[in-house]
Amino acid sequence: MEYRIEHDSMGEMKVPADRLWAAQTQRSHENFEIGVGIETMPKEIIHAFGVLKKAAAITNNKLRPEKMTDEKLTAIMAACDEVMAGKLNDHFPLVVWQTGSGTQSNMNSNEVIANRGNQILGKTLLHPNDDSNMSQSSNDTFPTAMHISAVLILEDKLIPAVEELIATFKRLEEENEGIVKSGRTHLQDATPIKFSQEISGWRSSLEKDVELIKRSIDPLRELALGGTAVGTGLNAPKGFDTGVAEEVTKITGKQFVTASNKFHALTSKDELVFAHGAIKALACDMMKIANDVRWLASGPRDGLGEIFIPENEPGSSIMPGKVNPTQCEAVTMVAVQVMGNDVAVTMAASQGNFELNVFMPVCIYNFLQSARLLAEAIVSFNKNCAVGIKANKEKMHHNLHNSLMLVTALNPYIGYENAAKTAKKAFKDNISLKEACVELGFLTAEKFDEVFHPEEMA
Repeated sequence: MEYRIEHDSMGEMKVPADRLWAAQTQRSHENFEIGVGIETMPKEIIHAFGVLKKAAAITNNKLRPEKMTDEKLTAIMAACDEVMAGKLNDHFPLVVWQTGSGTQSNMNSNEVIANRGNQILGKTLLHPNDDSNMSQSSNDTFPTAMHISAVLILEDKLIPAVEELIATFKRLEEENEGIVKSGRTHLQDATPIKFSQEISGWRSSLEKDVELIKRSIDPLRELALGGTAVGTGLNAPKGFDTGVAEEVTKITGKQFVTASNKFHALTSKDELVFAHGAIKALACDMMKIANDVRWLASGPRDGLGEIFIPENEPGSSIMPGKVNPTQCEAVTMVAVQVMGNDVAVTMAASQGNFELNVFMPVCIYNFLQSARLLAEAIVSFNKNCAVGIKANKEKMHHNLHNSLMLVTALNPYIGYENAAKTAKKAFKDNISLKEACVELGFLTAEKFDEVFHPEEMA
């Protein structure tokens, strides 16, 4: 491998000749061999750095054109566009497990943007610290990248995935409107319910989750940029914070504003905790829905068997013909991961000391993983399972009419205690509720038929 010599304030470093990073990135690359190639800084953060560096350059050009010249701006913007497009991802090698402020990832972006800008210009004009990082500090850029990436992944990936599944459930509600089945509480038989009503519970849960996520996004729109090192805004020109927020808004098409209190913005991560709580709520509901689906599809002969789901792959290496609810299992595993990530996000957010939180990389790593995994799991579940759910009408009808809890319909006519005696006799003697009720003398056969209509109980 060929190398070139780069230098920083600590001296010279050998850097691979074909890479755009420079000395500070190389130092981090060598000093933190933890999760290399696996737990690298999320691509969403890299994209967000492209956004904020472009916005900062545009704003600096307006406020201090003698330093951020039009020539420098043009080169930085071009390099940032390539960062945002993912064209330079290979030049961002750093792992999550680095400095807790994300300083090295900020410098990674500064070095890549400066070096790529110089390539575009065909000369050395841009400096990583003086130009790419003008009016900024790692302490305000990394939390800004966290908020930008969080808003983008929630609005552009997670919410659309959930809305697709909601649409599927709405269709299933309409298709199954007239079907009545046995309800279940405590994993025991309960009074009847329409299958469409059961599905509506799934759909409504997801609609509530989307509403909660949307509410949690607004606090994330506040950006720390402009606070620089400790929140005072040292070395940033007046109006830089508001100007850069406006530029981020233009670049992303999403509404962003400058944080009203930069001291809070640098040290507190409560907005991310709050938003991840909404993500966790969605994970909880997806766990419930996926479990419902696999319970209802259990069988095919010895389980509930009340619905059919798509058969996607063989389920056993030893049992021929076995097919498992794998999409449900994937969703439930992702839900468990999200719940675990919530602990990491919470713990990381609790570690702010004085003017800075130094657990930011692990905080956003877990946040973005939760949003990404959940979105992709929901898309997969919808495409490979939910859209193909079919009611097993015959099994639903059999289970409904075999349920002892239909006796609840007799409460107004024979009272709770006599209804309980009827159910217990029917179960003990393995006879119908009608036979038990008549034998006990609570109702005549004719009166029983007159008042007992299971389908109307829903």
